[in-house]
Amino acid sequence: MRLRTPLKHAKGLGSAGDGVHHWLVQRLTAIALIPLFAWFVISMILMVGADHQTVVAWMASPVTTALLVLFIGVLFYHSELGVQVVLEDYVSSKAKLVTALILSRFLHFFLAVAGIIAVLRVAFGA
Repeated sequence: MRLRTPLKHAKGLGSAGDGVHHWLVQRLTAIALIPLFAWFVISMILMVGADHQTVVAWMASPVTTALLVLFIGVLFYHSELGVQVVLEDYVSSKAKLVTALILSRFLHFFLAVAGIIAVLRVAFGA
C-alpha cells in the first residue's frame, strides 16, 4: 500500500513535463526586457533629429552594440516563447501545431540573426 498521492509525481510539471521551466524563462526574459526596453526607448528619444553619422557613432560604441545585440536576442526569444504558448493553446491539430511551432521558431531565429547582423555591420563599419 502506498501512502503517497499522485500529486508527488506531477508537482511542478506541466503536461509536457517542463511547464515550470517555460514559465520561468518567459518571466525572466520579461524582467530582462524592462531595463533594456527603457534604455532603447530613451536612446531613441535622444536620437530624434540626429544625423546619420551621430547614430552610427552611437551604435559603434561597444556598450551600445552589446546592449543592442542583447536587446534583440532577448526580445526575439521572449517573443518566440509567447507565440509558442498561443499556438499550443489555440491550434488543435497536432500536425498543424508542429508545423506552426517549427515555422515560428525558424522565423524568430531568422529575424533575431538578421537584426544582430545589422547591428554588428553598422558597429564594425562593414
